[in-house]
Amino acid sequence: MSENFPVTIYHNPACGTSRNTVAMIQAAGYEPTVIEYLKAGWTRPLLDDLLAKTGAKPRDLLREKGTPAAELGLLADDVTDEAILSAMIEHPILVNRPIVVTSKGTSLCRPSELVLDLLHRRPSSFTKEDGKVVKL
Repeated sequence: MSENFPVTIYHNPACGTSRNTVAMIQAAGYEPTVIEYLKAGWTRPLLDDLLAKTGAKPRDLLREKGTPAAELGLLADDVTDEAILSAMIEHPILVNRPIVVTSKGTSLCRPSELVLDLLHRRPSSFTKEDGKVVKL
């Protein structure tokens, strides 16, 4: 099924939102390509491509919670996109997750339900890890 509709997710298995997103994709009948970006890391061309596809700025994908963003001085308003991108390459945890890519679009899927807009099929039902039932 997924060969006709490829789904790629940039995933952190330690993140509940990311795990829920993978599970939601699978519940819809897709087998996504899962890229554990903390292991794989980021390249500048990949980040540039994802930013172009999402229409986001580097700051929009910058994760603050649980990262060294504050210690690296990345939270000030005058920090350049270039500085943020360089830091994201050096510290992959700085990129928020999960990012999902399909032929329907690319999106930071926070909350995880945003992935449904990127799929042709939806799961018949889905319950998140915390027990919350997703309205489909």
